[in-house]
Order: sequence, then structure tokens, then C-alpha cells
Amino acid sequence: MYMWILWALPFLLMFILLWNIWFGKKPTKNKSFDQHWSAILNDKVYFYAALSAPEKLRFEEEILYFFNTVSITGVKVEIDDTDRLLVASSAVIPLFGFAGLRYRNINEVLLYKDAFNEDHQFEGEKRNILGKVGSGTMNRLMILSLSALRAGFSQQQSKSNVGIHEFVHLIDKADGAVDGIPESLMQQQFVLPWLNAMHEEITDIKENDSDINPYGATSKIEFLSVASEYFFNQPKKFKKKHPDLYALMSKIYAQDPKA
Repeated sequence: MYMWILWALPFLLMFILLWNIWFGKKPTKNKSFDQHWSAILNDKVYFYAALSAPEKLRFEEEILYFFNTVSITGVKVEIDDTDRLLVASSAVIPLFGFAGLRYRNINEVLLYKDAFNEDHQFEGEKRNILGKVGSGTMNRLMILSLSALRAGFSQQQSKSNVGIHEFVHLIDKADGAVDGIPESLMQQQFVLPWLNAMHEEITDIKENDSDINPYGATSKIEFLSVASEYFFNQPKKFKKKHPDLYALMSKIYAQDPKA
């Protein structure tokens, strides 16, 4: 009986995920930006705190749009306004250089308490996944580890931010090819320089001659997301360590987070 339950659990979890996609609740409509959210953003999101007053207002408008179009759901974990704001901020930050450009390929973000495995289980072995963008039957769905999401915004010296990482994957996916080249954002003249920069930096990572997360060397797809985490979370350090790459990414994202 016990073995049967273990065998059936992955299928049950998959059923729950698919049910969320097909029949899940719609986002709660927010008519206005709650004023206490601004205090949370100032405290938790350094990117927002550094913006001018007009830019903060635009950031808040993008947060509100995200809340009204994407459901954020805790799976066997309680979430609050801070958690929802961290998810929305992860989405807004990479696109902030492009006023009015928004995600068209996501309906819901699921928050798990911690890391999970390939079968979307939160218990047992091989739980080393912190974030995932769905595909196939799980298209338009994202799963994030809540503990990792919070850590990405609470550790100011960290180069990691799982929320930004996964939303950059969505940006990469928007042009129809997940290949590490965000053509939905990138002007054509930057494609070849970006490919050359990726090749050089991946080589440096493999030769232990770079401080970029080694996970970025596993593929061009992961390099884009890993470098973007570093670019937005630690722009001052990133520019100092990788000035040419920083300048190129500033053009790709149409923003200079250090400034």
C-alpha cells in the first residue's frame, strides 16, 4: 500500500498542476496600488528604492498590471503581499527599460515552500530545482521556490535571484526559440556581439577565470539568465568585473541599473 502511494504521488501532483493551468482561479483584480505596498518595495526591492519618483510610479503601474493578469498561488504554503510583490518585481525589473512591453506567455506563478524535484515533489531526494518555466501541457506556468525567491531579494551582496532568472527565461522564450538570445528585446546589431560575449565568458567560467555562477556555463540559455541575475542584483560589481559585458547588456535591456 505504501509503495502504491509513492508511485501514484507524482501523477497526483501533475494532475494538480494541470488543473491549476486549465481551471485555476483568475487573478484578483486590483483597481489601485495599495499604498503600503510602496513601503514594502522600498524595504525589499533595491531596484525600486533607487528609482526617481516618476520611475517608481511607472514601476507600481507595472506591478498592478502584473497582479491583474497573472495569478500568484502558494502551494501548501502561506504567502503574503510581500511574496506577491517579490514575484511581480522579478517580472517587472528585466522589462523596465521598455515602457509598455509586457509578458504574454504566463498565466500563473506557483510558489513552493522550498526546492523541488523533476516530479514537482517537495519531499524526498533530488530536490535541487529552485525555479522552472513550464512547457507543453504546463505552458504559461512558472514554479518558484519561495525561500529562494526571498533570499534573492534579502541578500544584498548576492549575485543570484531566482525570480529574475526565470522571468528572463520567459523573455528568451517570447520569440519562439529558447536559445539564450532574447530577440524580443534585442536589436539586430547586438546579436553577434552577444553571441561572441557569451562564448568568451562561458570559456572563462569553465577555466575558473570568472566570478559568474558556473551554472551559466552549462548552456547559452542558462548563461543569459545567470548573467542577468548578476547584472540586476549587483550592477556595480558586475560593471567593475565585466565592463564590456555590462555595457552590452545595458543596451540589450535598455537600462543601466548601476545608474
